[in-house]
Amino acid sequence: MESMPEAEASFRMAANRRQADEWSLVLSSQGIENEIRALPEGFVICVNAAEEAAARSALDAYERENPGASTPREQAVDRIGELDRFVGGSLAVLMLAFFVVTGPRHPDVVWFAEGSADAARILAGELWRTVTALSLHADLNHVISNALFGALFVSAVCAGLGPGVGIALTLVAGASGNLANAIFQGPDHVSVGASTAVFGAVGLLAGRGVAQRLRRGELGLRIWVPLAAGLALIAMLGTGERSDIWAHGFGFLAGSFLGVPASLANLERGGPRLQWAALVLALVLLVQSWRLGLG
Repeated sequence: MESMPEAEASFRMAANRRQADEWSLVLSSQGIENEIRALPEGFVICVNAAEEAAARSALDAYERENPGASTPREQAVDRIGELDRFVGGSLAVLMLAFFVVTGPRHPDVVWFAEGSADAARILAGELWRTVTALSLHADLNHVISNALFGALFVSAVCAGLGPGVGIALTLVAGASGNLANAIFQGPDHVSVGASTAVFGAVGLLAGRGVAQRLRRGELGLRIWVPLAAGLALIAMLGTGERSDIWAHGFGFLAGSFLGVPASLANLERGGPRLQWAALVLALVLLVQSWRLGLG
């Protein structure tokens, strides 16, 4: 985390680093800047003094929603529950497993010939490529990176919006980002990788943070802090030498636009039926896209 300004408040002490990391992720998902500091007696969560009330409210609200949550000095029941971790971890495993099937990027391999985000063919009407390209990766380093970050950010999205809705919106954000990227970059551009969806998940978290601030009645520039935090993540993680920066940016924007109304509509409270329906629709979209691609 970045260094905090001088006006800060240390308001929660965690018994171990894992607990501190979990609380920090909860706060970050709400767009609240925070920092973890190690002390002899444990790990303390620091926030800007101006955001102390909002930070305390965010964690208190979580504990009210989860009656089994422990006191600050005990092991916390994380907002990212076991199901959310399972969904994020399963997504990472599926990415790696599919890479074993497709192998590294090569134009003669049918998966890449028919599934890459080839802008010329997308603009010619092969819209399924915006989805199929999310499941393809150039090499082992590429898929491992996306699997790790995907598990982290998608788990956080699922914790906020529910596992089914979280997966579905992440997929839609990634596909929308690929479509926008094809339009912007022009017909000569070809790309693969789940990173557009990974940054779509970051955008969903940022949009959720904006929605939470709107619910609290905040006004002014403070509303947009979650978006600034998300853009900072793109700058740190999505601007490598081989990165498709525009795809990352468009994925983030798509996720942000989806995250605000999804959070304001309280989709996470839609119940198991909504979550299962969203998950099934996401799987159908992915499978049908590949069926169209492989024809």
